[in-house]
Amino acid sequence: MLLVSNKWLFKILTLNRKGFVAIALFPILITSLPKKEVSPELINHENIHFKQQLECLLIGFYFIYIGEFLFYMLRFKNWDRAYKYISFEKEAYENETNLDYLRTRKSFAQWRKNAKHRN
Repeated sequence: MLLVSNKWLFKILTLNRKGFVAIALFPILITSLPKKEVSPELINHENIHFKQQLECLLIGFYFIYIGEFLFYMLRFKNWDRAYKYISFEKEAYENETNLDYLRTRKSFAQWRKNAKHRN
């Protein structure tokens, strides 16, 4: 993983959307934070996305991610709610504080029926 701290680039990639501090574009983690402020939990969250991206052969991840976002945007008409419903984000947020998660994570965990976020 290559960690890049660049506010200008980050604003462009996130459409200057507030509330975000990092984006994972395999194998690069781009953040608006100074490198010394990047927490282990944030790195873990983005590493979960890297694993998801590899499983979906990179381009598949982006198509599915954008497709889910657009679906939920149409459904909820709310950017933040649509973002939080994306299966990739659910898995990453629910497991970001478990720094051992990637050691035990099963393939395609974001879509498994017994996943924690599938209530």
